[in-house]
Amino acid sequence: MGTNVLRATWTAPKVPEGITHGDMPGDVICIDAQHIGKAETIFPALKEMAADQMEKNPNGRVVISVCGGSGVGKSEIASILSYYFRALGVGAYTLSGDNYPRRIPMDNDAERACVFRNGALRGLVSSGAYTGEMADVLRTLWAQDRDADPSVFAEYPWMEIYRRAGYESLMGYLGTREEIDFDEVSQIIARFKQGAEEIALRRMGREREALWYEPVDLRGVQVLMIEWTHGNSDLLRGVDIPVLLNSTPQETLAHRKARNRDGKLDSAFTMMVLEIEQRKLDSQAWKAKLILSKAGELLDYHAYRRAMADA
Repeated sequence: MGTNVLRATWTAPKVPEGITHGDMPGDVICIDAQHIGKAETIFPALKEMAADQMEKNPNGRVVISVCGGSGVGKSEIASILSYYFRALGVGAYTLSGDNYPRRIPMDNDAERACVFRNGALRGLVSSGAYTGEMADVLRTLWAQDRDADPSVFAEYPWMEIYRRAGYESLMGYLGTREEIDFDEVSQIIARFKQGAEEIALRRMGREREALWYEPVDLRGVQVLMIEWTHGNSDLLRGVDIPVLLNSTPQETLAHRKARNRDGKLDSAFTMMVLEIEQRKLDSQAWKAKLILSKAGELLDYHAYRRAMADA
């Protein structure tokens, strides 16, 4: 199929209820007018970029990633963008990167806590501040899930050393190959762009037994849309057009709650994870081909930097 349809004048079609969305089992998406408005803002520029990339690929295929902080609306907006491509007669499949961590969500949450606490304890010991009496305090704080909370500094000043060391340890785990199988996703991207007609894609649920592969027919699919926090990571290969949805940790927390994510959503530890996530997204933002502001405006990188400085 030619790319002329992508270069023609476009009018946004109405988005019906129940459109096809990402392939994460049990994922809940709630499309509202704001998501539709943002997708309408992105799509005119995106379809032109997609046409350029499809003309460069021998198989007329393009890989787009929609990335951003947890709960910023990646699943909803990626689903709408895929729908817009299909409405033009351009086949699109939406892949959820959340199928490719090395551990199910419950186990990964436990691993994150373990990484944080082990690193924090090592930091206390290496600083020379650690004493045997701290063990009892830490056991109490662990049981209360308060060891990442800065409010404990007033009573236990040494917890600032603990938290700082744990934070750095967590930085070395989140969004790395230790947490996520980037190589598998990169291989899927490569096979898609090489023209594979069918690829077995991973499915991951919330239970340890909920792990399987499903063959997906990609005949007629020209756009692989990846919705994923890590869709602009330096460790991911082959994405043609990264689209960044900008957010802050505080602004994404409410949406995470609505989507019924695992864990204690408003805990200090969760906010730390979101802060680290945001730092990593910010460090990779320069590579994004399109950046959408929280207000739904397209930004170039310099405007994005000014907006972040003002936030």
